[in-house]
Amino acid sequence: MDSEPLYVVFQNAKRLAVGSLAEIAIAARHAGDPVLIFNRSTGKVIDLDLRGDDETIRARYTPEPETARRGRPKLGVVAREVTLLPRHWDWLAQQPGGASVTLRKLIDAARKDGPDLKARTTAAYNVMFALAGDHTGFEEASRALFAGDRAALTARMDDWPADISDEVINYLGADQSHSQ
Repeated sequence: MDSEPLYVVFQNAKRLAVGSLAEIAIAARHAGDPVLIFNRSTGKVIDLDLRGDDETIRARYTPEPETARRGRPKLGVVAREVTLLPRHWDWLAQQPGGASVTLRKLIDAARKDGPDLKARTTAAYNVMFALAGDHTGFEEASRALFAGDRAALTARMDDWPADISDEVINYLGADQSHSQ
């Protein structure tokens, strides 16, 4: 089961906190202005309503517990409709474990073998642009990022505040070496 999405809050060039939306909202409230809050999945800046005390903010940004649904809720299984052609259903029916097991295996293999590098690169760029768009070497760092050249990217960010360069690299993950 996927965990709750992570967020990060920056004030100037300093990373203040990483955590759930409620945790980040409270950290941002205590930091005061100006702060930038990023969704760690997309790298996009988000706006939050920081009015009220900590409990009010926590209640505002703590997800409601999910109600019981069909399927296997303890495992995090969610039932949704899938539309396939008859030949796809025929193939799935012949697979061990049936359609659901096969689809889960195919998706897990695709996620493991080919993480969405484009999405991670785009998220890294979003953060880099918001936090360091006016820093020396930004354009060169951008080119290195999209070329998949981790060494050049790291070198271009060498003079940047450590929290910014660390955050950019975080979005890329441990395996961002797609230049062959």
